Amino acid sequence: MENRELLRELICALSDNGTENAGFEANQLLELSGIPRMKVITDPRGQVSEEAADNARAYLERRLSGEPLQYILGEWEFYGLPFKVGKGVLIPRQDTELLVDITKEFLNNFPGGESVLDLCAGSGCIGISLAKYCNAEAVLVEKSPEAFEYLRRNIALNGVEEKCRAVLGDCLDEYSEYGEFSAIVSNPPYLTISDMKNLQREVRFEPEIALYGGDDGLDFYRRLLKVHAKNVKKNGLFAVEIGIGEEKPVMEIFRENGLEPSCEKDLNGIYRVVYAVKN
Repeated sequence: MENRELLRELICALSDNGTENAGFEANQLLELSGIPRMKVITDPRGQVSEEAADNARAYLERRLSGEPLQYILGEWEFYGLPFKVGKGVLIPRQDTELLVDITKEFLNNFPGGESVLDLCAGSGCIGISLAKYCNAEAVLVEKSPEAFEYLRRNIALNGVEEKCRAVLGDCLDEYSEYGEFSAIVSNPPYLTISDMKNLQREVRFEPEIALYGGDDGLDFYRRLLKVHAKNVKKNGLFAVEIGIGEEKPVMEIFRENGLEPSCEKDLNGIYRVVYAVKN
């Protein structure tokens, strides 16, 4: 079989399965099988080894079953950095980069040492990115043992062991023993019970513990603000990612806890981050 023939086979199978970016995903699966995209371009008639073809088809079957491409690849980019991902950890998404943007800009103008508390840290993509780009020291808290292992690996992968402390624990517990923080950030579970019933097939592979935020999606915001608002330094930042249409109730929760919030839209024009500076 030629390189181009195997590529065409994968693209057709993915397209027939409803994959939007079939060409991109097919090339990613070939790359993972040891067939670089450039090789397909420069040598389309080159022969594929039986082992590579078998591997590509095995990856294809996993993808056709609905398993996320990111889990199959085992790594995904976020904010220009690599993050290991797999079963048991939420996949970093571009939407969350807005939360990093807002917090990074704030920390780069914060007087004194920058310190971050990342709650519901998951893969660590938020806290690690801030540690990397803001020279901030970060405490990252994750409850799931499966996700925590990815968190530890990603801290090492990105070379921020000296600036990041991973804590296996419940983000709703107190962490006052670490002092106050320049910024507290979180991308908590925020899907409603209705959202959970209508998840895309790929999202169903991700851990429910990282998705479900209670019947109205707001359980974690109520608890996070109640427990941690007092741990923000004066003039410090509290910032959270939110689900679609949650900006008004989340802003009200901020106000109930003594913080006057603002909200910011993502690139799709959806309110994605609510944040406040503590006076």
